[in-house]
Amino acid sequence: MKIFYVLIFLVIAFTSCKNQYYSVDDFSSVEKIDAHFHIYTDSNNSVEQAQKDNFKLFTINTFSGTCDRVVEDHQWLKAASKEHPGEVAFSATFCLDGWSDQNWTENTISWIDKCIAEGANSVKVWKNIGMEFRNKDSVLIMIDDPQFDPVFKHLAEKGIPLVGHLGEPKNCWLPAEEMTTSNDKSYFTKHPQYHMYLHPEFPSYQEQMSARDRMLEKNPNLIFIGCHLASLEWSVDTLAEFLDRFPNAAVDMAARMGQLFYQTCQEREKVRNFFIKYQDRLLYGTDIIDSGQRKKAFQNNLHETWLRDWEYLVTDKTMTSDLIEGKFNGLKLPRDVVDKIYAENFKKWYKSL
Repeated sequence: MKIFYVLIFLVIAFTSCKNQYYSVDDFSSVEKIDAHFHIYTDSNNSVEQAQKDNFKLFTINTFSGTCDRVVEDHQWLKAASKEHPGEVAFSATFCLDGWSDQNWTENTISWIDKCIAEGANSVKVWKNIGMEFRNKDSVLIMIDDPQFDPVFKHLAEKGIPLVGHLGEPKNCWLPAEEMTTSNDKSYFTKHPQYHMYLHPEFPSYQEQMSARDRMLEKNPNLIFIGCHLASLEWSVDTLAEFLDRFPNAAVDMAARMGQLFYQTCQEREKVRNFFIKYQDRLLYGTDIIDSGQRKKAFQNNLHETWLRDWEYLVTDKTMTSDLIEGKFNGLKLPRDVVDKIYAENFKKWYKSL
């Protein structure tokens, strides 16, 4: 009889332990949100694949071209969210055209309010602030410039999150051969205008981060989502300090999985413990761009990226990646942590989907 009860106990314990974690096979059955995506087309390629893989999409408008592009993309995103309610959410962004005009602030706030009224749930600022845009006197504009203050105050008062891609990965300030991930080497080789190692006349990495932090200090009630692990992707310790310092901030992981893989190779338990401790502040995202490219190849790449990241987060399998050299083991995070990272945190921080 004792043996019977022992067996029952072991079965319950095994089942309980098993249910604490997801497997690769659970991928398509779990609700997920890609919290950093870009759609620059009126095609439905992304949404089709997202529906197959049980993903919803948060697609971010970015002032990375012209104001005309910002307006055009806003119309696409607004249409996509209406066509796929509950499946697609989107951000607004604003232009810097007319920065020297006395009506810039008023016009910008008016544009933001219009976008929010039409369904946007947040506002994006991009790295051209601090790395590209200059005023009429050719002075580089940083994110803590006083002219932004009324805009960010307005967002804080309205409870509208600011989505910030400010600065770049620390690799950006290193020679290409010293960068820790292959995607950074590739990107900055192809975009030398953003490879700050080649441009010592621009603000340093630390100056970029300090300007961001000064802006947040001026706006303590502002909800801030730091894109790309808030450009602190190189160290979970430093990222933890940032999150401790700014309780109204969260971060997405978009396009920085390589840096997480790299740190996992060296100190897996430290990375895993970071995810568990800050489980309420982390959002999964990819930064994948849908420009209407070849449908089958694009959807295959999207699926494979989502599936690879799922395997890293939910299993402890030994993995390799073309993003870094070496092998590493997945984090095997508990189910409740995975649920937060993939969906619950987005709903909490963005209040949508």
